[in-house]
Amino acid sequence: MAAVAVARKLTVLVWHMLTKETDYLWARPSLVAHKTRAMELQAGKPQKKGNQRGPAYAYNVKNLRNQEMRAAEQAQKSYERFVETWRPRPPDQKTRGRLNPARLE
Repeated sequence: MAAVAVARKLTVLVWHMLTKETDYLWARPSLVAHKTRAMELQAGKPQKKGNQRGPAYAYNVKNLRNQEMRAAEQAQKSYERFVETWRPRPPDQKTRGRLNPARLE
């Protein structure tokens, strides 16, 4: 049951991101750039030579990486507090009747 709930939540999250054409709010930019570059190299994209640093360089700077991790941890704690206080409201009478007509009797 729990796996189905998690899958549903992830599906809803992805659906909202795709329909609103937005990026994931809590993504860590340097980590995403690092992973994207690693996939590009695995796919056969040529290596970049020279002294120019690419967007994935920020992942190698420990202070920046730690700063992103702290921001992600803070976002996680904020989300946990939000979910902890969440109280779903009951459906109104019309909806309840549509869902299960036997309940209204």
